[in-house]
Amino acid sequence: METKNNIKGSLILIAAALIWGLAFVAQTSGAEVVPPFFLNSARSFIGALFLLTFLLLKDKRKGISIIPRNKEDKLLLLKGGIICGIFLSISVNFQQFGIAAYPDGVASEARSGFLTALYVILVPLFAIFKGNKISIKVLLGVIIAVIGIYMLCLTGGIDAIYLGDILVFICAICFTFHIMSVDKFVAKVDGVRLSMVQFIICGIISGILSLIFELDNLSVSNIISAILPILYLGIMSSGVAYTLQIVGQKFAEPTIASISMSLESVFAALGGWLISGNTLSVRELIGCALVFIAIIVAQLPTKQKV
Repeated sequence: METKNNIKGSLILIAAALIWGLAFVAQTSGAEVVPPFFLNSARSFIGALFLLTFLLLKDKRKGISIIPRNKEDKLLLLKGGIICGIFLSISVNFQQFGIAAYPDGVASEARSGFLTALYVILVPLFAIFKGNKISIKVLLGVIIAVIGIYMLCLTGGIDAIYLGDILVFICAICFTFHIMSVDKFVAKVDGVRLSMVQFIICGIISGILSLIFELDNLSVSNIISAILPILYLGIMSSGVAYTLQIVGQKFAEPTIASISMSLESVFAALGGWLISGNTLSVRELIGCALVFIAIIVAQLPTKQKV
C-alpha cells in the first residue's frame, strides 16, 4: 500500500513540478520589471483568491463551510497555515531576490534551478537528524537525482559564487522546512484550505515588506507589463501547484516527495527549450533521464533500512 501511495503522490507532485519548472521563465521575466516582495505578494493573493473561488464553487453547493466550524479544527488550520505560510514567504522571497541578483550573462535559471532543488538532499538529511531511518533505495535515489540535476543545470560547472547563489541556497534550506511543515499538517487539515491560508500569510508578509522597502520602485506601467507572469505565478504556480504539493504529500513520504518535486529543474530546462528556443545538449538530456530514474529507484520495494 505504501508503494502505491508513493506512486500516486509522486504523479501529483510531478504535475506540480511541471508548473513550477515553467514558472522559472515567468519569475525571470517578472524580475525585470517589478521588485521581488511585490511580485510574491501579488502572486500569493491571486493564488489565495483562486483557491477561495474553487472552494466556494466546490463546497457551498454541499453546504460545507469554507472555514471549519469546529473551534479545534479552525485553530489547527490557522496554526498550520501560519507556519507553512511563514516558511513559504521566506523561501519564495529568497528565491526571487536570488534570481534578480544574478548579473547579466549568467545562466540564472540553471543555477537557481539547481540550487533550489538541493532540498532533495536536505529533506532526508534533516530526517536523519530527527532520528528517522532512511531506506537505501531512497538514499540511492537522492544520489542519482543530485547527479542528474547537476548534469542538467550546471553543464559548465560552478566557476564562481554569486550573491544570487547564496540567496537561492538559503531558499533551498527554507523550502526544506516548508516541505516538512506541510508533511506535519497535511494529514490533519484539508489540503486546499491549508494552501489558501498559507498564501494569505505569504501575501501579507510580502506585501508589508513591499510597502516598507519597494514603494518607490513600483509604477502602474511596470505592474501592467508584468501582469502575465504575475497571473501565471498566482494561478498556476501558487494556486494550482502548491495545492498539488499539499495533496501529493498526503500520499508520498517527505523524501520521495522532494525527489519528485526536484523534476522542477527538468521542466525548467524543457520550458526554456520550448519557450525560449534553448536546445538541450546530450549531457542535459542524460540529466533529465537520471532524475526520472531517481524517482523510480526511490520507490522500488525494499525492506532494508539504514
